[in-house]
Amino acid sequence: MQAVYQYLVGAAAPAEVIRQFIEGRNTGRADLDFFREMVTVSCDDREALEAEIGPLLDRPLVQLDPVEHAILLLATAELRDRLEVPYRVVVDEAVELAKMFGADQSYKFINAVVDKAARTLRNTEASKG
Repeated sequence: MQAVYQYLVGAAAPAEVIRQFIEGRNTGRADLDFFREMVTVSCDDREALEAEIGPLLDRPLVQLDPVEHAILLLATAELRDRLEVPYRVVVDEAVELAKMFGADQSYKFINAVVDKAARTLRNTEASKG
């Protein structure tokens, strides 16, 4: 999420943001291939992801806090492209990121939007669950 945030506020190329994060942080047990993929997709496919997110919002996309924006881009990309990850996991991860990095109550907003996105992008899975 921090890498996508950096892309949004700094306008650096996704490859540069990825390089900075891998070189500048202790990545420990992180799945670097997954990290690269999600950051790249979230940034390179931003317009398509925002087209999915926009109708689910209660405000214009441009009014989103950059942290919320980054979380929603990542969660939407994961819902759309990583079908092996259960939608509830995507929702929970997004909520936890909002609790850690977002404004005081932003996790409620993130939960609602990502849940709606799951019902759109993963209708069959979300309707069972």
